[in-house]
Amino acid sequence: MARARAADYDGKRKAILHRSAGLFAEHGYDRASMAVIAKACGASKALLYHYYDSKEALLFDILHDHLQELLDAIAAVPRDLKPRERIHALVSALLDAYRDADDEHKIQIYELTKLPASKRKVLIDMERRLVRDFAEAIAAVNPTIGADKMLLKPVTMSLFGMLNWHYMWFREGKALSREDYAELVTTLLIEGAAALTDGKNAPFRRIDAAE
Repeated sequence: MARARAADYDGKRKAILHRSAGLFAEHGYDRASMAVIAKACGASKALLYHYYDSKEALLFDILHDHLQELLDAIAAVPRDLKPRERIHALVSALLDAYRDADDEHKIQIYELTKLPASKRKVLIDMERRLVRDFAEAIAAVNPTIGADKMLLKPVTMSLFGMLNWHYMWFREGKALSREDYAELVTTLLIEGAAALTDGKNAPFRRIDAAE
């Protein structure tokens, strides 16, 4: 008979993941050994192995939990909002989900490739679901871009560029709040996308035809 899990199992697992994310972000996945992780968690290696049998399993769960939290945040945004309101709500939800997750986000960017292809695919599929939801929202707010795959993808990924790298400079309590930045990003996205389809930027949209 399998041994029952302790009541605090999930809490301890989350704590291990968060501390491990900090070590991976600070020192790199390759340089953070299980012994170092156990010491940082105030646990023995034996106890750590009770939760995770390898660094690979740790890294996968860190990224899977992080991406699932992002997906859950996006899923909570009502789909019946007006297009601009929905874009703003999605941006706000993602920025809020990034709160206190700088380490997890950093290793998502830099360490995902350390996982084997099968596990990497699971995580990449989750990332693609995020991108798809935002692309659909952009298409709703600007149907012309939504109908043009040559524009929809770069516009969507440019939005993620503004969101995914904000951790490099954003500081709580400084000039901008998260809500301020959400409004800034929403305005840049919507007004910038409108400029691409107002007829004045036709040469930009036809660069591919000239190559």
